Amino acid sequence: MSPASPFDLLDLGALLDEEERQVQAVVRRLVADRVRPHVAEWYEQGHVPVRELAREFGALGLLGMHLTGYGCAGSSAVAYGLACLELEAGDSGVRSLVSVQGSLAMYAIWRYGSEEQKRRWLPPMAAGEAIGCFGLTEPDHGSDPASMATRARRDGGDWVLHGGKMWITNAPVADVAVIWARTDEGVRGFAVPMETPGVSVREIRRKMSLRASATGEISLDEVRLPADALLPDAAGLKAPLSCLTEARHGIVWGALGAARDCLETTLAYATSRTQFGRPLAGFQLTQAKLADMAVEWQKGLLLALHLGRLADAGKLRPEQVSVGKLNNVREALAIARQCRTILGANGVSGEYPVMRHANNLESVLTYEGTSEIHQLVIGQRLTGLSAFA
Repeated sequence: MSPASPFDLLDLGALLDEEERQVQAVVRRLVADRVRPHVAEWYEQGHVPVRELAREFGALGLLGMHLTGYGCAGSSAVAYGLACLELEAGDSGVRSLVSVQGSLAMYAIWRYGSEEQKRRWLPPMAAGEAIGCFGLTEPDHGSDPASMATRARRDGGDWVLHGGKMWITNAPVADVAVIWARTDEGVRGFAVPMETPGVSVREIRRKMSLRASATGEISLDEVRLPADALLPDAAGLKAPLSCLTEARHGIVWGALGAARDCLETTLAYATSRTQFGRPLAGFQLTQAKLADMAVEWQKGLLLALHLGRLADAGKLRPEQVSVGKLNNVREALAIARQCRTILGANGVSGEYPVMRHANNLESVLTYEGTSEIHQLVIGQRLTGLSAFA
């Protein structure tokens, strides 16, 4: 939706207000200055300066930007979506840092925490001075969180947690984890300071995707917490699932940023690369590929914008977010793969961002709900029948 993009065939930027355009422009400049010059090296090394980036993002109000109060910017859902689009045009891992911080960890505390928890954690998290993570997925329980094995039991006035969480973004550098555990009263959430005795983190290495992102496994060995660590308003599995819905909205937009970066890179390459006496872009097959990808990208933006407007009106439903996540990530990945073919052997080179985006989108396709899970959510809405069990 950037005015600089030739792929905005439908002039969708005209559907944005001035504040939304300004947010997009600011984040686009930030990515150009702070992410693009370094992200290929971060990806290759499997390391990203999370704390440094978080402070810079916090200074611009990007962390928890769609939340209100406690140092949060209170931006619209559309503005937040545009920020996610521009961040993921840099790299999916960078957008994941912001999504997990704001839409999972901060949102859980903002929506379900006590006033004391909100005052303790949200201002430093909004400023990027404290890093949060969200512990729901487990080594043996991903798409089926209702079967989680992590337990929390009462012991006098305390809670004692035991179990483990896996594939947790930001965990290796986090100051606080929102941990979901089974109790005798059902699934409950806890704000767990990471320095608490019994909490340990193993950073997950050798990833082939989201390498510019800190990912870890959290072990909870009889972790004793005071009663006030419990998120008082989070009762039942609907609480963590509502946090996932919040974060998935950002993914609907973010995936399109990766797709746009692939498209712009590929168009520049195809118009300058000559084969058989003419630019690649001058061949009918290449133009057909570019046209089809541009159409899908514009359709995805229309969908994201519609969902953003519904969110700002307080009318967005979970199955609608599933439509957006299913479609936009699937199409973004297809675009990245197709762009790779136009670049030929250069498509697998780290000198170009296309393969990096494609590899990242393989993770985006399955995290926060696989395509199959979103198909079943939509299917249940269509038929009135649950196919999950």
